[in-house]
Amino acid sequence: CWEVRKHNSSEWCRFVRSNPDCRMDGGFLDYLSGIFCVFPPQLLPLAVTLYALWLLYLFIILGVTAEKFFCPNLSAISTNLKLSHNVAVFSLTSHLHGVTFLAFGNGAPDVFSAVVAFSDPRTAGLAIGAIFGAGVFVTTVVAGGIALVKPFMAASRPFLRDVIFYMLAVFLTFMVLYFGRIRLGEALGYLGLYVFYVFTVVLCTWIHRRQRGDGLAPSGSWEPEMPTDPEEPESSGTTSSDYGEEYRPLLPSQETSLRIFTTALSPLDYRKWRRKPWYWRLFKAFRVPVEMVLLLTVPVVDPDKDDLNWKRPLNCLHVLTSPLLCVLTLKSGAYGLYQIQGVFPVWGLVTLAGSVLAIIIFITTSNEEPPKYHCVFAFLGFLASAMWINAAATELVNILRTLGIIFQLSNTVLGLTLLAWGNSIGDTFSDLTMARQGYPRMAFSACFGGIIFNILVGVGLGCLLQMTSSQALVKLEPDSLLVWVLAGALGLSLVFSFISVPAQCFQLGKAYGICLIGYYLVFLCVALLTEFRVIHLSTL
Repeated sequence: CWEVRKHNSSEWCRFVRSNPDCRMDGGFLDYLSGIFCVFPPQLLPLAVTLYALWLLYLFIILGVTAEKFFCPNLSAISTNLKLSHNVAVFSLTSHLHGVTFLAFGNGAPDVFSAVVAFSDPRTAGLAIGAIFGAGVFVTTVVAGGIALVKPFMAASRPFLRDVIFYMLAVFLTFMVLYFGRIRLGEALGYLGLYVFYVFTVVLCTWIHRRQRGDGLAPSGSWEPEMPTDPEEPESSGTTSSDYGEEYRPLLPSQETSLRIFTTALSPLDYRKWRRKPWYWRLFKAFRVPVEMVLLLTVPVVDPDKDDLNWKRPLNCLHVLTSPLLCVLTLKSGAYGLYQIQGVFPVWGLVTLAGSVLAIIIFITTSNEEPPKYHCVFAFLGFLASAMWINAAATELVNILRTLGIIFQLSNTVLGLTLLAWGNSIGDTFSDLTMARQGYPRMAFSACFGGIIFNILVGVGLGCLLQMTSSQALVKLEPDSLLVWVLAGALGLSLVFSFISVPAQCFQLGKAYGICLIGYYLVFLCVALLTEFRVIHLSTL
């Protein structure tokens, strides 16, 4: 399909529609046909601009879904699973929560993007580029930025443990790329290595506490509490009772179902809107349509609230909209549009069943008290938000492939730049904010601990889902020298930190941060020069 730009502009549309390599297997929009058939050649710059804006909006959709809906429901699920545990078990499962549920929540966009990219051999390079590119970016720019913002002393044992596991993951991926394929055992090896990493984290935590003489004391006794932003109390479905005693009515009153529904469906807090700067309002205006649609389709359970974020009319609507969303986004709507016995569509059956169940729940519950089975809504919200992330990731991969064909760029360079930057921007801001608020050690640990999940689960699960009983392997042949440059750069950055951090007695300052950021700039220049064949090997 890369040959399309070499033809006359009058033949672009016919070439795209007749070439099987140009077919988009997943997604709701055919971006190649849109840019080469809908827009005339003279308006190609306009089409590219519109695609770039849509790409940015897809990153916003991914970020909002993961932050406001996916992570809260994961947290609610983990809380419900630990309700019956005693204090001693809870102290260990809190760390298990951090390296499983929390890692999954933070890495959801990266993992879903990798799974979607691995589903098509033509875009597998996009997944490799994104996973390696995000690794280089986070371990250099973000880690270096933390050291520049607030010099600190790193936690020695967690740092060495995470770097060693990450180097093992990079070496395993390097070997897979060298042999050009990944078999079932190797894919399971990725997931097994992550399970072993989780076990090591829990074991090291237990040993550390035994050495301190704390036994199995709660984690809060020696670990700082996660900082929160006092100006960010909003969450999906907030009400006036969430903003302090001064806004609560003097006399208790029962709100009507209509009032509860409209309040829960509003993603704006007008008091905050008035005191925020213009650029915050502009960004919020772009997020409001996304949040509105998500509020309509994804329930959120909040264990920290007295009512667990129970909004009876909206949650009853979720019983209908969430399953409908799942069947209409699974395989780009192929299952939802399937007609049973060639007569009745699946989406119609789901609508009918959801409506009946919603009416039953509305009749048998009240506005004031959540039902005993309210925790089920956390699982429903987790599934619905995962389907949203998967749908957005599919569109993201397709539009990046289209831009690569237009500009004659490889999937690897698109992965290590646009996809890696887009998926890492949220972690960048959160880690730097955490460092400014006085938690640089926690932010620095997140740089190395979080991306272990991305590479092990992203590659392992992504390849495992593509294997079938007839073909238990996935081909991962490097398409250019750039893949090896990327793998070598990530390995070299980890070796640099593994040697330099202990050499500084784990005291990290501005010199370390400047070196890491300078290293990333040099890597980026080398990668781009390799992509444009300024740097090349004569044998390739």
